[in-house]
Amino acid sequence: MSAKLSLLALFTLATAGLRAATPPTAAALLPEGARLAVVGDSITEQKQYSRFIEAYLVACAGRADVKVFQFGWGGETARGFAQRAANDLAVFKPTTVTLCYGMNDGGYRPFDENIGKAYADAMRAVLTVLKEAGVRHVVVGSPGAVDTFYFKRDNFAPKSGADGYNDNLRQLGEIGRTLAGEFQQTFADVHQPMIDAMRMAKPALGENYDVCGGDGFHPNANGHLVMAMAFLKALGCDGNIGEITIDMNGPATASDGHKILASAPGSAELESSRYPFCFQGDEKSSSGTRSIVPFIPFNQDLNRFTLKVANLSSPKASVTWAGGTKEFTKEQLAAGINLAAEFAVTPFDANFAAYLGSLAAKQQFETMLIKELVTRFRAFDGEAQADPEVAAAFNTLRKKLPARQAALDTQARQALAPVKHALKVTPL
Repeated sequence: MSAKLSLLALFTLATAGLRAATPPTAAALLPEGARLAVVGDSITEQKQYSRFIEAYLVACAGRADVKVFQFGWGGETARGFAQRAANDLAVFKPTTVTLCYGMNDGGYRPFDENIGKAYADAMRAVLTVLKEAGVRHVVVGSPGAVDTFYFKRDNFAPKSGADGYNDNLRQLGEIGRTLAGEFQQTFADVHQPMIDAMRMAKPALGENYDVCGGDGFHPNANGHLVMAMAFLKALGCDGNIGEITIDMNGPATASDGHKILASAPGSAELESSRYPFCFQGDEKSSSGTRSIVPFIPFNQDLNRFTLKVANLSSPKASVTWAGGTKEFTKEQLAAGINLAAEFAVTPFDANFAAYLGSLAAKQQFETMLIKELVTRFRAFDGEAQADPEVAAAFNTLRKKLPARQAALDTQARQALAPVKHALKVTPL
């Protein structure tokens, strides 16, 4: 890295704490009617963290007004996206964009000044194109990480392949942080949370528990949840899913998104339109999201579905929800327990899983639309200019295909019907 860039990166790190004191809110980065484009390389094209982001915003944050479109492209670098951005984004017209490049930009070799300069130049070109296209809000994501067990390269001596390339990715992330400041945009550190999750999860679940994928760099669902967490926090999501208060001497109350259908002292029947984020898979498998949750602050930061109990006269009580029962102290219940963290099974699981499945179909169509048609439209500019009928045909496609994407979005959201559920508090 050049001396100038190193000093700028150090200055950015020194001032990061000041910027963090007034973080952006979801209302600021995703105002009413926001259109979010999730952009990146093959890790984005896996359509996992992009689905988690979309599902969280719509189902959990209650942002039915937000539209999301996935623009991942396998093997792409930031320079590649800079060349297609103006053409491809026009089909969606995003107001907000998340970027996740660097994995391929690093060249899978040790960091040097040329790598850093090429990445900085390419990302600056991307941010310039987005600004010219009228995109008001950009979240510049750092690259993720490579797995400390599965990423094997022999060109990083004396460091291991994983440690060497993670150092490269870390430095690219700092360049991204600097550029986000230069363009007065938001930065999302994706890299460090993945490193932290690996450091905690592998001693507990084994070194062969992959956080960044069995091939070393394409994560499974567990790693994608970490990535989604980083972007959702950078987008300003506050993590408040809802709050329910059960009064042992009176009626229950609930926050917006949750309606009390009936209540009695110690119990409540509810209908909820806002969901907690629901985890899948077993507690040891990287193919699901549940296994990584103990090692990341997802529930604490983004998934707070709080139950408070007022006027409990006994020192303890049991809480029954979704067929499960757990005991808590009076003090815990007065302060509030997080139902999403305490109960492995929730009443929302089936609907949430169905929504994720429908989002997979929607985002797969988005990949096909962009890669097979929209990007290739540019090759026919000459023919369209020469033949009005060809131009008209392309204009028809530009209208019809986004309409199909919108229809798939509407279809997916049908899984998110309000969920009826019940809570019972029994003094012990």
